[in-house]
Amino acid sequence: MNEQAPRVGLTPAAADLIRRLRADHGPLMFHQSGGCCDGSAPMCYPDGEFRTGNSDVLLESLKVEGVAEAVPFWMSVSQYEVWSHTRLIVDVVAGRGSGFSLEAPEGVRFLIRSRLVGA
Repeated sequence: MNEQAPRVGLTPAAADLIRRLRADHGPLMFHQSGGCCDGSAPMCYPDGEFRTGNSDVLLESLKVEGVAEAVPFWMSVSQYEVWSHTRLIVDVVAGRGSGFSLEAPEGVRFLIRSRLVGA
């Protein structure tokens, strides 16, 4: 993967939602779900609420204009092995997800769009 290119990006809609969630909940974090709860959706939590450890990898610290601190984006090591040749793009669509992500009450849900990148 090109180390210059970010592993995770945001659409403008996702950045807007992150700003709103940050205003309501404080610092945030993402963990890419591995299939439970809401399929393989990125889950957004108050920073530190989802415990990460040696079985997780920090893919990116997302910088969002208007948000003081970067938003860490985590994924399990085993899932990263499958997704390692992709660039993940966090987007937002209408509809409530079935997980525990902070945006659920907003009537929208985060989802991942991906693009293959060179090995």
